[in-house]
Amino acid sequence: MAKDLEISVLYDFYGDMLTEKQQEVIELYYNEDLSLAEIAAHSHITRQGVRDSIKRAEAQLREFEEMLGLAERFHEFRDAFLEISKSAKEIGQINSKFYFSKEIADRAGKIESLTDRLLQIE
Repeated sequence: MAKDLEISVLYDFYGDMLTEKQQEVIELYYNEDLSLAEIAAHSHITRQGVRDSIKRAEAQLREFEEMLGLAERFHEFRDAFLEISKSAKEIGQINSKFYFSKEIADRAGKIESLTDRLLQIE
């Protein structure tokens, strides 16, 4: 089984919606990077049981995302904030190069500051 970064992201959004056992195996497999055999020994179940539990949890996480779309929406917001921040910086540069307005500089700076703060929430 190849480890999928998408599952780690989905787990961040929907992990609390899984059963405790599913949370444990996903946490151990994806975040602690344990092998199926190591998780089986830790959890006192078979390696196949661990694999099945991981596969069910992955399917549920993908289903939650399909129904709710929180991770996709988060990435859309992040990308939009990055674009807004980039545009605010460009406005500030254009303003300082061609026509300096303190009001434009202040507002562009405020937009940059707010978007930077929102991007740090990740």
